[in-house]
Amino acid sequence: MLDVPDEILIDRCVGRRLDPLTGRIYHEKNFPPETEEIKARLVTRPDDTEEKVKARLQIYKQNSEAVLPIYLDILRKVDGNRMKEVVFNEIDLLLSYVLNEKEKAAKSELSTKTTTSQANMVSSSKDNWRGIPTRLNNIPHSREIREYFYDDVLQAIQRAVNNGKTRLKVEINIPELNPEMDVYRIGTLMELVRVLALSFADDGKRIKVCVQGSMGEGALAGMPLQLAGSRTILEYMDWGDDGALGTFVKIGAIGAKEVEEQDDMFILVAPQNAVGNCIIGDLKAMTDAAGSRPVILINPRLKDVPGSSGIMQTMGRQQRLEYAASFEICYLFRLLYYAGTQYPIMAALRMTYPYPYELYKRVDEAPGKEKYVLLTTFEERPSGDEINNAFEGKPRIQEKKPLGIWGFLSGIL
Repeated sequence: MLDVPDEILIDRCVGRRLDPLTGRIYHEKNFPPETEEIKARLVTRPDDTEEKVKARLQIYKQNSEAVLPIYLDILRKVDGNRMKEVVFNEIDLLLSYVLNEKEKAAKSELSTKTTTSQANMVSSSKDNWRGIPTRLNNIPHSREIREYFYDDVLQAIQRAVNNGKTRLKVEINIPELNPEMDVYRIGTLMELVRVLALSFADDGKRIKVCVQGSMGEGALAGMPLQLAGSRTILEYMDWGDDGALGTFVKIGAIGAKEVEEQDDMFILVAPQNAVGNCIIGDLKAMTDAAGSRPVILINPRLKDVPGSSGIMQTMGRQQRLEYAASFEICYLFRLLYYAGTQYPIMAALRMTYPYPYELYKRVDEAPGKEKYVLLTTFEERPSGDEINNAFEGKPRIQEKKPLGIWGFLSGIL
């Protein structure tokens, strides 16, 4: 690749076509489809456009000065005029060497990052992380604030999926997405889902976005009020002009029958139990059918909702709780308030995979200005008492005394 002209590289990528039925990659010139039937159904992947290929080449060139010496150091000539077993063994040894060196470098980098994080107690996000935005109680949120959270969630999910995680959940409880407040902007949640789906589609993955359908029969049929109309909103949203919706992104429901062989990933929009009906059964059947493919829950609410006879509170409750707990949090953000209020904001709790939970204290500066200051970190999700102790400056091993002004926290986490 080092000596190949840009024009040839661009032609190789732009000429690629995907068969959405089989997942096979063809090329207009170098590897055309076998039949006209296959040719008719071929599509162009979103990341194979000339604009995106040029952008990737530009990034490669910018980093080549740092990367090239590493690869030049391991370049070796292999004499191919020998028995194939000998040639294979020599190549295998060289590749094994490269793999071992890569693993050593990765372990060394991880060790350095961990030590630095523990020593300095700095924010665990990337260097360009801008910190927690302010004025979060102003509704509706500005587009800048919404895009901040979309990007923050996306990066956490990408890191978790790239690390082989397959059962993930996102808990983001900003005012616009809190159904317990006066305003619940379902459009903001749908916009978050669209950003996630299109980002993974740009990498060539086929995404199934699933919205909970009606459950039960007769008088018990229905769906949670917060999700009413959400599927229609998704279908009418702007998914771009490159045909992503219907090819790389499809809209479905929650259940095993929605899982198709060509699906690479599933994003489930706010799955939750309704009065008299439990979503856990359909959800478990779907994850079983998905196998090792990632299933991501966005703002799930899987606690039992009591029915008129209390059946949901007793039968199979332990199994439901165990299944709900099998999903690993890859992103969490919630604001913390005084008891019984939604103002003022006192603190924020944030976790983004694979880093610790971070507790930020909101501090008033000049009139009309505020900021969030990192107070402490937790390796596991903290309890209300642990957060109380952090604000009061108590050691974490100390017993919590009778609840004080921060007692409001103990019942909301």
